[in-house]
This record gives sequence, structure tokens and C-alpha cells, in this order.
Amino acid sequence: MAFCSKCGSAITEGTAFCSRCGAPASAAAAGGPGPSAAGAMASNVAGLLAYILGFLTGILFLILEPYKNDRFVRFHAFQSIFFNIAIVVFWIVWMIISSVLSIISLGILGILMALIGVLIGLAIFGFWIFLMYKAYNNERFMIPFIGEIAAKQAG
Repeated sequence: MAFCSKCGSAITEGTAFCSRCGAPASAAAAGGPGPSAAGAMASNVAGLLAYILGFLTGILFLILEPYKNDRFVRFHAFQSIFFNIAIVVFWIVWMIISSVLSIISLGILGILMALIGVLIGLAIFGFWIFLMYKAYNNERFMIPFIGEIAAKQAG
């Protein structure tokens, strides 16, 4: 039985394209999902890993040879980079606002802002896990505004 090298699903003999992701069946590898003959990992796994360390893995997958030409992996790498830039900018602004409010209110609002910051941090962590889940499922989930920029950069 042949399997799609793009998504790993089984391909029926004699079909021209994968029924799940639409990849050409000539790209199917007999033996199951996983690394192709060149030793590269599947695009969905590379897309997931682009989010793991943010900037580092995003840039890494834009440089590495088999992945820098894959639009799916490039999209997730750019989205990971831009998402992490947005998070860093958000936290810088959040810390400035929290510090100013803490000074003005003699620490009372600082405690409240710290508690709200923890909740925001947990929400960002959950969204980061969600992005990795979507990439692993071969879905191109676009974050509003950031996803559009990433799609333009990916080509």
C-alpha cells in the first residue's frame, strides 16, 4: 500500500492524487508515512516544529534546504516568527503600562495587572499549542493580520 508523502494518508492504487490533501500520487512513498527517501520529515511535522522555539525554529526552517521551498512550512515558519514578535512587543507594552499604573496607585493596580498578566500568558500558551495542532493537521490557520503577512512572505 502507498502512503502520501505530504500528509501520510493511505493512497488507493491507480489514483493520481491524494484524496485527503491533493498532493500528486507520484510523490507517494511505499512503506508508510514518515521521512521521504531524501530523509526529510513530513511537511506537517516541520510546520509544527516551526512553532516550538519561536524565532529560532522559524528561521531554521526558512534556511534548511528541503523546507525552504515548501510553501506550507514557509507559511508556518513566517507566522511563528511574526507571532513571537507580536508577543514580545505586547509584553514590553504590558510591562510599561503595569509599571506606570503600579507607581500611580502605590502598588495596588500593579498586583491586579500581574494577575491579569498571568491569565494573558496562559491564553497565549494555549493559542501557541493550538497553532502547533493546526500545523500538524495540515491546516493553514491564519492569525488575523499576522497570518496575512505570513502568507504574503511565504509566496
